[in-house]
Amino acid sequence: MIRYALICGDCEHDFEAWFASSAAFDTQSEKRLVTCPDCGGGHVAKQIMAPSVKSPKKAAARSDTERMVAEFADKARDHVAKNFDYVGDAFADEARAMYYGEIEDRPIWGATTPEESAALAEEGVPAAPLPRAFTPKPPKQARPKRDVN
Repeated sequence: MIRYALICGDCEHDFEAWFASSAAFDTQSEKRLVTCPDCGGGHVAKQIMAPSVKSPKKAAARSDTERMVAEFADKARDHVAKNFDYVGDAFADEARAMYYGEIEDRPIWGATTPEESAALAEEGVPAAPLPRAFTPKPPKQARPKRDVN
């Protein structure tokens, strides 16, 4: 998509319009399909436009914002890793057991299927997806030793 600043040759009204491409504007203009929204005139032309160029200030501001978001996500991941118990695939069972008072409340995180998540919501169990940026790497599970014989 491309946005053009246009001017009506009949009434000199300035306006903007979007086109699929430069060629689309040319085709529609030749067929007099591009008309002035003010007077309806068909003598519409492109105005001189400056390209949208990122200034160093905008680039620096964007990188500062991105850096702040990344730092926040790092702190959130660290907080979850240090203060929440990882329960893996047992998340739905653990959350449900805490909700119904079968086990003591504690902060947990883990994984559920979409069906388990929907069932928790239907029961009123307070649980919410953890944004991927805030999710720590799951701890490695100890593998059971296998007999070599």
